[in-house]
Amino acid sequence: MNQPDFFWGYLPFWIVNYGLSLVAWACIGRWMLSFFVPAIQPHNYIWRSFVWLTGWAIAAVSFVTPSSIGGRWLPLVTAFWLFWIRTGFYFAMASAGLTPRLSGGG
Repeated sequence: MNQPDFFWGYLPFWIVNYGLSLVAWACIGRWMLSFFVPAIQPHNYIWRSFVWLTGWAIAAVSFVTPSSIGGRWLPLVTAFWLFWIRTGFYFAMASAGLTPRLSGGG
């Protein structure tokens, strides 16, 4: 059986999959951190990193989310949507044969 290299052969799948995962988990981290850190902290580099990493995704989700959902919950809503996008991306790539498979035993 001739299968591409596990890492380099599926690089587009790995980049998008791990990128979406990173942003989704950072949204959850931003939501959790918001209980301990005031929203505007220009000197806190950890908070600034979370805002920088997740700001674009939260802005996109806030565009389609009803305003009845408060701003405090937007990172969780964003993480929810990113996990679903990630799942849909996996199924799309798997149906096209662009995801790695476990080889059958001998």
